[in-house]
Amino acid sequence: MTEAPANLHPAVAESLAAWHKMVETVDLKALEKIVHPDATFRSPMSINPYSPAPALILALSTVITVFEDFTYYRQFASEDGLNVVLEFSAKVGDKTVKGIDMIQFDEQGLITDFEVMIRPLNGLQALGAAMGAKLGEKMPSYKVKS
Repeated sequence: MTEAPANLHPAVAESLAAWHKMVETVDLKALEKIVHPDATFRSPMSINPYSPAPALILALSTVITVFEDFTYYRQFASEDGLNVVLEFSAKVGDKTVKGIDMIQFDEQGLITDFEVMIRPLNGLQALGAAMGAKLGEKMPSYKVKS
């Protein structure tokens, strides 16, 4: 993993370090401490987002059990230091995926929006099938109506 961008807001830098530690240890029990109660999760499988925080926590706590060989290898930050993009690669079964996590934080370092984009299509389909098998009954109730 590359070093965190120098221009991160101090509270964001602290939360981002905690996020990286959680991912590294595959233990997201402390995730709720860095997520805003009204946070939104934007899945690569749905145009409509999911909200509030329990949806984001449920999705991320589940996907960490689906991905294998998950690695962040580049990160970028906005000029204001409140937004980061984390580039990653992982495996879902026999499919390799590449993607980005676009994370918005507030000035207290809480995640307010977490959007995931993944390619290629066959990897996204494998991820969707695996996530659907684990969360198919749970996530629809969190979907934000447009």
